[in-house]
Amino acid sequence: MTAKKIVIVDDDENIRKTFTLLLGKKYRVSSLKDSREALSKLKNSRVDLVIADYKLPYMNGMELIKKLREQGFEGEAMLITAHPDDVKIEDMSRLAISHFFVKPLDLNVLDLSIDRVLQPRFPLE
Repeated sequence: MTAKKIVIVDDDENIRKTFTLLLGKKYRVSSLKDSREALSKLKNSRVDLVIADYKLPYMNGMELIKKLREQGFEGEAMLITAHPDDVKIEDMSRLAISHFFVKPLDLNVLDLSIDRVLQPRFPLE
């Protein structure tokens, strides 16, 4: 079975590197530095999960997910943020964003949540 593909969109290089190290053993991980790069590179790509920072250059993570959905992205989506008061749960629900995590991140909880979203609960044998 092919490893699931995760794309991290965050302007903080340390966050991108941490996610790649944490998730790279189980998943194919790519990282992008801003929303423009994400919109361009993900336009015709098959991605299983996009994890976007809420505060990004050019547009916020919620706007990015909205644009990706308009382009046909049907995969899972999660947000990370240092500003949880800016995130509106109604908008997350409307855009099918399954989780959001507050910085500083609890990497164990993040890893477990990603596994639960991407791994089938009842694998077929």
